[in-house]
Amino acid sequence: MSERPTVTAEQIDALYTRLDREARAGGYNLNPDVDFTKGLVEGLLVNEARYGYWACPCRLAEGIREQDLDIICPCDYRDPDLDAYGACYCALYVSDAVRDGQQALQSIPERRPTEEQRAAAAAAASAPQPEAEHEEEFVGFTRSGIPVWRCKVCGYLCARPQPPLKCPICKADKDRFERFM
Repeated sequence: MSERPTVTAEQIDALYTRLDREARAGGYNLNPDVDFTKGLVEGLLVNEARYGYWACPCRLAEGIREQDLDIICPCDYRDPDLDAYGACYCALYVSDAVRDGQQALQSIPERRPTEEQRAAAAAAASAPQPEAEHEEEFVGFTRSGIPVWRCKVCGYLCARPQPPLKCPICKADKDRFERFM
């Protein structure tokens, strides 16, 4: 077993400051428990040293970037977890209600598909797809069936199962998004 990479307090503080600044700018909150949060930041730095990317410190990474894309922080499951539970799986990011002490942190079920499910999805995605007879069949969805959302304030477009909690451009709330048609 390989030795755990060494991470300094200065590295942890620098990344914590950067993540906090970026979270606030994007309309997100880091967990207000600074010691807990810095422990997660240390985990991100350790994983970066091991794998070359910020694999979620609370999940087992494959160590192959292409296989771990969904769990590179901020992971694909952050917004659905924040919306449903007030925190992401590892609790690095929390909702306004959790930050303000109006909602307690709770256990969050794992959303990441199993290794077998991910392999099956990858095989299905790489299979040749028949061409659509009418391109308008894809309006409002990507070719893989993911809906497209538009911020009614600034026009930002994103393809994901649900709209983001905050628009990364204008910081409008989730309820200001509409399905793009």
